[in-house]
Amino acid sequence: MRPGDRRLLEQYLAHLRVERGLSANTLAAYRRDLRRYLADLARTDDDTAAIEPARLTAWVQTLRTGADGGSALSAASAARALAAVRGLHSFLEAERVSSTGDPTRLVPSPAVPARLPHPLAIDQVESLLEAASRPGTGRDATERALRDRALVEVLYGLGARISEATGMDLDDVDRAERSAVLRGKGDKHRVVPVGRYALEALDAYLTRGRPALASRGRGTPAIFLGSRGTRLTRQAAWQVVQRAAETAEIPEAVSPHTLRHSFATHLVHGGADVRAVQELLGHASVTTTQLYTKVTVDSLREAHAIAHPRARRGA
Repeated sequence: MRPGDRRLLEQYLAHLRVERGLSANTLAAYRRDLRRYLADLARTDDDTAAIEPARLTAWVQTLRTGADGGSALSAASAARALAAVRGLHSFLEAERVSSTGDPTRLVPSPAVPARLPHPLAIDQVESLLEAASRPGTGRDATERALRDRALVEVLYGLGARISEATGMDLDDVDRAERSAVLRGKGDKHRVVPVGRYALEALDAYLTRGRPALASRGRGTPAIFLGSRGTRLTRQAAWQVVQRAAETAEIPEAVSPHTLRHSFATHLVHGGADVRAVQELLGHASVTTTQLYTKVTVDSLREAHAIAHPRARRGA
């Protein structure tokens, strides 16, 4: 990468970190995609501040095949890389570094097929919750079981992202109002209701589980703690869900995001308005939330095809 491009990249990443409050993981993804882009421009000696839309379009096409020397990307990953490049050029235009404006406005994004979520059935969620409650072995086994149950209840009952759940602090839960604060992407926060089961699981953990775990640390406001008394990491929380899924013998792959999908899908199946679900999930666009409406329509179509006399094959 050319020194000038490296400076531009660092200035842009600093802008994202300070002005937009993006997480370290998101910044790392931006850095990776933009380094690949800037390296390709350096290879052909193209001026980053005066790039043409046709050159950008050609680069996006190379992402799908790996012709630029990197690994071949899926349509979704190529679209993500282009989004990072769009942000960079928008920044360069705003800072008056670009001599040709923002060329990405004329570059189409790769078509990304809509990926429908695969939610758990309600009885599978109940089995997962019961499995999370079973104490394992070793030190603090009972306390960790209380924590794991509360964590899974929060992921499913609040529709929280894994980073939102592990980022929760003690002051974020208002028992009187039965609500909680979740801090989402870009440090945006939203207040969501906490159902009775989630509240009961949290109370049990905070009363009988967290104190023992906290005694092993140096003091932290985090709700969910690891065995050393420090904030539970995303990786450890992921393992909690996977262990519970294995114990419950759920055949499908289950991740924390599966519980978020299930939360949203079960709300839509229960008649919740898609705009309300959007607010609960913290989605910036209702288009993302409408995937769950599609799931419901597909379920209805399947039921119609099976049960309606005029829909049966050969009717």
